[in-house]
Amino acid sequence: MAGYGVKLVRKVSSTRAFAKVAPHVIPAFDRTVHRLTRGKVLPSARMLPGVILTVRGARSGLPRRTPLACMPEDGGTWILIGSNFGRPGHPAWTANLLKHPDVAISWRGRDIAVRARLLEGAEREAAWAAVLAFWPPYAAYQSRVEREIRLFRLQRVGED
Repeated sequence: MAGYGVKLVRKVSSTRAFAKVAPHVIPAFDRTVHRLTRGKVLPSARMLPGVILTVRGARSGLPRRTPLACMPEDGGTWILIGSNFGRPGHPAWTANLLKHPDVAISWRGRDIAVRARLLEGAEREAAWAAVLAFWPPYAAYQSRVEREIRLFRLQRVGED
């Protein structure tokens, strides 16, 4: 059972006010602390596991570093959830992954080369059920948007 603090964060993170403010505050704070601690600390990962995704921009080709919540899976893979905090458009990093799926993540202070794959059909449905069990506020995000939230599975390069 989730503790009171987790329940409170789940409730707050489901609100429209959080969706309005969080995208402007949380990623910038995470990037700064992650850089200052040389990859050892990612503040938002105190509540949810997180990675720093490094991917080339779909249009610019320049490296983009984005702190993201993730759902680690048994077997050493990760699910990234393109929720955009329940805002209308897909987050930019999802377009970057679609164009450039070979990326790197910083996971617990280690840089890991991974390949991203957009989940579809039954595989996506199963992953979505697991994501909702992992962090229920994603259901509120999906209910606020008409688009289907993109899910990506990240797998270490060289593994099947």
